[in-house]
Amino acid sequence: MLALFCSDPFEPTLPDEPYLAEAAAAEAAGFEVGLIDHEALVAGDLPRAIRRLRDPRPEALYRGWMLTPTQYAALHAALAEREVHLVTSPAAYRRCHYLPDSYPAIEAWTPRSVWLPRAGGLELDRIMAALASFGGSPLVLKDYVKSCKHAWEEACFIPDSADRAGVERVVNNFLEWQGEGLNEGLVFREFVELAAIGTHAQSGMPLTKEYRAFVWRGQLVAVYPYWEASSYEDTELPQEWLGELVGGVASPFFTLDFAQRREGGWLVIELGDAQVSGLPPSAEPATFYAALARAGAR
Repeated sequence: MLALFCSDPFEPTLPDEPYLAEAAAAEAAGFEVGLIDHEALVAGDLPRAIRRLRDPRPEALYRGWMLTPTQYAALHAALAEREVHLVTSPAAYRRCHYLPDSYPAIEAWTPRSVWLPRAGGLELDRIMAALASFGGSPLVLKDYVKSCKHAWEEACFIPDSADRAGVERVVNNFLEWQGEGLNEGLVFREFVELAAIGTHAQSGMPLTKEYRAFVWRGQLVAVYPYWEASSYEDTELPQEWLGELVGGVASPFFTLDFAQRREGGWLVIELGDAQVSGLPPSAEPATFYAALARAGAR
């Protein structure tokens, strides 16, 4: 199988620096490695974006910077013209990349959420009407893909969903910081107390016992602690629960972020498309790609 990485903007024959170790690990595990020009792809120049592919294999996966669903669909189509087929369809990519699209698959195990598409307007009156059902409970704000969790107090956490001024302050900060990078709209999620393991040294954001699982064709390939902390030791993971979850997600390659509740039990934070989900700090690329190959991706 072909593993496609983003090329270095200044050394286009090499993988981009953050993906150098991954590309080497993929090659060692038996993948063919190819390069995509991410800047050209984002600019809509598809012939230039894939110009360095040489006799690629018919199946491929992408491991690179995030793409909008439109950009991913364009890449998928351009590769198909070269008879290279990304294993994840554009529909499956969107399904895991955008929380509102993945919500039906995880609704029973994830915090209650509402969302407002930017196209319908993000006026405060509309926002407050959407939040009325939360009855003043605390919330977490993000867009369809990302949060500003490292600006926890300023642009992420809303202590009182009925506090109009407080909601306005956090939303305005979030919109300012996301700018043109805002993904589709706003998502408001019920705040749930999770098992604490400390606070982030720079931002003061609360750190909780979270994990990231990578899933290939229904198989759990690897599960990693999301944060670097010794407090993860001796935690028994809910294997049966995870097995039930992954079978209900219609995507061949995705991530599942999950966390332990403060009072016990587990919940899903979100899904992600594994092609654009980063390896956590504790993940060794060689071990990850070897596991992916054993799961049948090679």
